Order: sequence, then structure tokens, then C-alpha cells
Amino acid sequence: MSVLCGRCRCGMAADQRPLNEVVFLTVAEVATVMRVSKMTVYRLVHSGHLPAIRVGRSFRVPEQAVQDYLRESFVGVESA
Repeated sequence: MSVLCGRCRCGMAADQRPLNEVVFLTVAEVATVMRVSKMTVYRLVHSGHLPAIRVGRSFRVPEQAVQDYLRESFVGVESA
């Protein structure tokens, strides 16, 4: 099931965990974890690559979504 979050439809499954067990991160916290700028996180959220929920004018990103994104984005180096 996809979740509509603001401007985009994200692929985050709504029934993975009970909401009281989900840890949500702010955009600034995600930027710190990923070691990128907050603008990069906003771009990932708006493009739908990083699922988030909108709380007022702010976004909250599930911690698991950040871990999943980083795991899927990992580039391995093959030895020749």
C-alpha cells in the first residue's frame, strides 16, 4: 500500500509497524545521519525517493526509511 504524503505518493507500506513504534526523524536529523544538506533531504522527499509525512509545514521521515534508502543506494566496488 502506498501512502500519499503531501505532493507525492510514496512506496512506504502503512502497515509495517504500529505507529507508536515508528521513530520519526526531522529533516535536519536525516541530513546529519546521511551527511548531506537539508536541501538534499527535501529534494529526496519531494521526488518520492524518501518517504515522509507532513506535520504542519514540516516533514518527518521514518528512521527505517532512511536506513532502507541508504541500504538500497549502497554502491559496492568490484575488484578487477
